Amino acid sequence: MTDTRTATAALTTLQTVFGYEQFRAHQQDIVDTVIAGGDALVLMPTGGGKSLCYQVPALVRPGCAVVISPLIALMQDQVDTLRQLGVRASFLNSSLAMEEVVAVERALLSGELDLLYIAPERLIQERSLALLERAHLALFAIDEAHCVSQWGHDFRADYLQLSLLHERFPSVPRIALTATADARTRAEIVQRLDLGQARQFVAGFDRPNICYRISLKQSPRQQLLRFLRDEHPEDAGIVYCLSRNKVEETAAWLCEQGFNALPYHAGLDARLRATHQSRFLREEGLVMVATIAFGMGIDKPDVRFVAHLDMPKTIEAYYQETGRAGRDGQPADAWMVYGLQDVIKLRQMMEGSEGSEEHKRAEQQRLNAMLGLCEITSCRRQALLHYFGDHLPGACGNCDTCLNPVDTWNGTEAAQKALSATYRTGQRFGVNHLVDVLRGNATERVTQLRHDELPTFGVGQDLDGNQWRSVFRQLVARGYLSVDMERHGALRLQEKCRPLLRGEEQLDLRRDQPQKAAKRQTKGALPEDIDVGLWEALRNCRRELAEAQGVPPYIIFNDRTLLEMCDTLPESLADMAHINGVGERKLDKYGADFLNVIRRHLAASTTSA
Repeated sequence: MTDTRTATAALTTLQTVFGYEQFRAHQQDIVDTVIAGGDALVLMPTGGGKSLCYQVPALVRPGCAVVISPLIALMQDQVDTLRQLGVRASFLNSSLAMEEVVAVERALLSGELDLLYIAPERLIQERSLALLERAHLALFAIDEAHCVSQWGHDFRADYLQLSLLHERFPSVPRIALTATADARTRAEIVQRLDLGQARQFVAGFDRPNICYRISLKQSPRQQLLRFLRDEHPEDAGIVYCLSRNKVEETAAWLCEQGFNALPYHAGLDARLRATHQSRFLREEGLVMVATIAFGMGIDKPDVRFVAHLDMPKTIEAYYQETGRAGRDGQPADAWMVYGLQDVIKLRQMMEGSEGSEEHKRAEQQRLNAMLGLCEITSCRRQALLHYFGDHLPGACGNCDTCLNPVDTWNGTEAAQKALSATYRTGQRFGVNHLVDVLRGNATERVTQLRHDELPTFGVGQDLDGNQWRSVFRQLVARGYLSVDMERHGALRLQEKCRPLLRGEEQLDLRRDQPQKAAKRQTKGALPEDIDVGLWEALRNCRRELAEAQGVPPYIIFNDRTLLEMCDTLPESLADMAHINGVGERKLDKYGADFLNVIRRHLAASTTSA
């Protein structure tokens, strides 16, 4: 356990360096554990304050903290953020010239660094390990620790060798951190990083400020355009697509519609990717259209929406990607459209992968869980948290199924007809052919195969084609049917369907409706009673300071800090010091500038009144 003096030092560091009055839930215990020399595994939602859990101990413990991060493109911004606070931080990665590397190494060995960020592939090199053995180390922080999981969506092979930290540096405490890990992934992190003796801190997965909204694909581009124009016309956000071509086409189309949009995927030139990422971090109101290659570790706090034009393949991926919205705790949207074709495409990709059969089966189960989340008729947040072993006692009131309760209907008979048509056609055909049989459409293919002579031909004329597609999609989502990729998307009956076919089970299905906007409890990130003129004046001041230094605006102050300035209207530097996010260094550097903005605005308002 830490003594009183050490605990006081941690709180003083939090207040004077980072500008926060108190630790959040779990942070104090984690910080105490690491300062005392213990190991820790930290599972905390994005925006929950994971970085402080190693940054505060790094400043309290003697020596330099080494932060292992897979995010080379973001290290510069992470270091810039710390330097703004007066923290002696640097990084080692492949972007540095040799003379810069030597300078950083010299600073480390001479005790001139508090934190050193390093990529895992560089860390495991013998030269780097020998360097660290000569340095005085405070701790190791393993960020994005889920990258060690071979079952995960962000697996990095270099992470598998990080158990050597315990072998080579047994007296240096380690803290592994992630926002995305189910029970299986947590167990794998413990095993592969040799954290069997570490205390585990699970702070929960809930992001109550994010409104989860999932709709059926009807006209995806128009659905996206309506969402952006109606709700986020000037906001920063991310649009995820499954393929590189779709990323580029969507980004170009959004630009034609008047949005400031950029593409990002692994096929772009590395320098162009870095430029686009830098612009997203530094500019306000920019939309990044990307594959999953973009986003891990993005620190931009004011991302107001994350949109998916294609369904992610796992709930872990969905949670990780949507978690990039609303890191500042202000209202944000996680918006998605999906269809059965997404499932077929993802399953084709899985079947074509080089993974083992066990791995493919696990991926299929995770895809089924993702589809189930899309089709659920109850609170989405409850289902999402339940997947990670978390519990929400009541409906959240901030997802589409809570804001606009789903209309259901007794689909037992329709499901029986769909399953019967699947069986009688030999379980060799996809949805469109089965819909033709049920609807009594005597197409050339139907008549050639003599499926117009089956008992199920024409028994489903009471539903239109889209309604039947909805029935089949929900039967797949609930495990009554599976998609056979070896037969190009043919549907096959599963054991689960027997009681339903025998009439021993009733089945309620969701009734698909034309998409309409969810009835939001909140609109945008600004409180209704805010002085918009002062808000914009503070943002302009922030933007000018950021441009002068070549850093993202949020590194100066984040939106939450500016909102608190608008609310409290500080009159002096002493008042300003009590605002969250204003530490001693930032108070000295920027306090007078922002006080002047507030004074000028209030004076102008008084004069005009």
